[in-house]
Amino acid sequence: MNIIKKNKLLWVGVVVMMTCAVTATAQDKPADNMQIIIEKVRTDKKLIVADNMQLTESEAKGFWPVYKQYQDELFLIRVRTSKLINDYRNAYNNNSITNDIARTLLDEYMNIETLTLKLRKAYLPKFREVLPESKVARYYQIENKIQAGLYYEFAAGIPLMKTDK
Repeated sequence: MNIIKKNKLLWVGVVVMMTCAVTATAQDKPADNMQIIIEKVRTDKKLIVADNMQLTESEAKGFWPVYKQYQDELFLIRVRTSKLINDYRNAYNNNSITNDIARTLLDEYMNIETLTLKLRKAYLPKFREVLPESKVARYYQIENKIQAGLYYEFAAGIPLMKTDK
């Protein structure tokens, strides 16, 4: 993968992360503005996937409907992640993280991680039905790179939990 494509993947990760953050904090903004941002991110990510997948015409016919379904479900998990980060940030900023809140936050994080893995596993056979194995692996690599960029950006903006001394 050349440097331009690597930079595109990183850019999409950052944009997706920013969209998640905006989604979590933009409760009073019009829904149609958020929809425009969400669609822009989805479109940009789709372009990056398209640039990197090198699909034949017949592969593309099978791949894109499965991709859309997967992205729709993945988006729901990202919204849940965004809410978790926002809940943590609010509790942290208000110095109100009790052991019970810490447990709730950690349990939600584990649930999100479990759901993400379940989703990946559930869609693996669907992608295998429409693509050769090497292209399925390539697609999962692309998704992993985008997720790594997201996690990096999330982690950079989240302070470590305060502990009792």
